[in-house]
Amino acid sequence: MSEVYIIHENSEWTVHLTKRLEELGIPFEEWHLDEGLLDLSKEPPEGIFYSRMSASSHTRGHRFAPEYSAQVLAWLEAHGRKVYNGSRALELEVSKVKQYLELNKHGVTTPRTIATVGKQQLLEAAKPFEGRAFITKHNRAGKGLGVQLFQSIEALKAYVEGPSFKEPVDGITLIQEYIQSPESYITRCEFVGGEFVYAVKVDTSEGFELCPADACQIGDLFCPVGEEVEEKPKFQVIEGFKDRVIEKYKRVLESNNIQVAGIEFIRNETGEIFTYDINTNTNYNSDAEARAGKYGMLELAKFLESQLVAEYGAVAKTR
Repeated sequence: MSEVYIIHENSEWTVHLTKRLEELGIPFEEWHLDEGLLDLSKEPPEGIFYSRMSASSHTRGHRFAPEYSAQVLAWLEAHGRKVYNGSRALELEVSKVKQYLELNKHGVTTPRTIATVGKQQLLEAAKPFEGRAFITKHNRAGKGLGVQLFQSIEALKAYVEGPSFKEPVDGITLIQEYIQSPESYITRCEFVGGEFVYAVKVDTSEGFELCPADACQIGDLFCPVGEEVEEKPKFQVIEGFKDRVIEKYKRVLESNNIQVAGIEFIRNETGEIFTYDINTNTNYNSDAEARAGKYGMLELAKFLESQLVAEYGAVAKTR
């Protein structure tokens, strides 16, 4: 029987999708690829495959999950299986440098960014930003890894030479211009099947990046369901969001064979959009969705069902 196969390394993020698949009666199987064995002489099972592999897997003790997943995805694609968010999506998931290059290719503005390897090179890269604020972040990130705000090169030097400096897992640290948002929020645009689903406004007054998942630890920030202040929810779905950047995002996703993504941008004081992240392992905040009556994981489950039917005909429901 053909099924939906979900490739991932974090069940806490995947359970929301599997619940929706169960509701729809769609047969599925999870492949938790923190470790494994891949016999290249064998063919993959029949079905469609959806990857939710994360760039931040190493923070959960799954250091080589993306590397192993890359081999599994190549194996699936070599055998002609339908893979959603496949090899190219994973390639961009683990490299912000490649994300920015693709965004720029399609006319999307990104903050000025310099990639560095080595502490001395990091300090050297900060010189063009002298006199204005800048941030550091990890090239292979997720969860806001390595995001620090600096007002001077001296402050950066103290951080780099101090005990709190965090080495990025791939050795690459980015120096990036700091885009000041007058209202301290970013916007995250969600796409399923390459189509725009909704945009969510994320309050950043307590930090630079927040994961919309229902329970997500980011440094000292905690954003579980039920602890949002109703007067100012941390996540709010924007009704009727429209902007020309959406069409550009869709072209970026299509050209890189990415079907599911959350793309984040920030507006500066003049309203100009700067895009800084493509998350191909996107999560959704259930409180924000309940208030808006829009559900990303339900849309994703329906999309996977439609693709399974298109590939194999009628689906043998599990209920």
